[in-house]
Amino acid sequence: MSDRTSEIIRDYYGNQLAGQSALKTGACCSSEALPARQRAILDSIHPEVSSRFYGCGSPIPDDVEGLTVLDLGCGTGRDVFLVSALVGEAGRVIGVDMTPEQLAVGRAHQAGQARVFGHTASNVSFVEGRFEDLAALGIADASIDVVISNCALNLSIDKHRVFSEIHRVLKPGGELLFSDVFASRRLPPDVAADPLLIGECLGGALYVEDFRRLMRDVGWPDYRILRRQKVAIGHPYAELLVGPTVFWSMKVRALKVGGLEDACEDYGQVATYLGSLPDAPNAFLLDDHHTFITGKPMLVCGNTAALVGAGRFGRHFRVDGNRSTHFGTFDCSGAAPATTDAGGCCC
Repeated sequence: MSDRTSEIIRDYYGNQLAGQSALKTGACCSSEALPARQRAILDSIHPEVSSRFYGCGSPIPDDVEGLTVLDLGCGTGRDVFLVSALVGEAGRVIGVDMTPEQLAVGRAHQAGQARVFGHTASNVSFVEGRFEDLAALGIADASIDVVISNCALNLSIDKHRVFSEIHRVLKPGGELLFSDVFASRRLPPDVAADPLLIGECLGGALYVEDFRRLMRDVGWPDYRILRRQKVAIGHPYAELLVGPTVFWSMKVRALKVGGLEDACEDYGQVATYLGSLPDAPNAFLLDDHHTFITGKPMLVCGNTAALVGAGRFGRHFRVDGNRSTHFGTFDCSGAAPATTDAGGCCC
């Protein structure tokens, strides 16, 4: 990350933004609903922490009790504290951010939040640093169960290295779950470098096709979109700068699972959700076109079978079949063969 970009980010989030009301566009705003259990936890987080929350979604993972979660771009720690209640005393949450003023707020509330959650000691650590070199921050290979980020990865100018680092630190089967701003095209360099656009998470927004190529290159040929919402910029100068570019807030899931292919292939596999995730007793949303109803078998492609069977959600699914017989390209139209009770479609 260039020194100039770092200075812009630190100044914007450390000095210029005193709270959500100081945001100048609609990019860093979240309208995503939380499950009831998470809403209750959120209500118990100190207002000073919550008021300086600049996320564009709610990438809060389910079934994390006792796990280690890493939050990249944690700011004052709203999501860190929310997840710290979910992982419990046996779990751990590491928040990484490059803005000292933001981290100072989170650290000031560590002990108090631990008491609110009934923990004998804080299970949270705040670390100042950059996403591009997590090894320098002491985060070892395959040491993290889940990585989350909320509208912060766009701030890095070396995104290939960031996603490579995320892939490195995740355990096998581990999950990357993040929300961020994406763009319909590559912005001209001089436009992307505008301080307002950088601070408002627009200048560094990834072009969606560049993101697809990046993920393939670092080891994720298949990732899933859970949510996609158009960003209303609402600022005349910013709108003039970006011209016809369309921006979306997107929530993305990637599981560190081997053997994924770059297309949907049919092996005749069926996946059944067991209904055992704490916040999803009736249905599990893998992505925006895979909703698994509890107890209902679904015909899935090989990649989806691998994601739900070999990823960290494996204990919540029954997967029937293997890859011993290939039936060709998976039919993504949603029509299941008449000889099976399964139904569903892939990407």
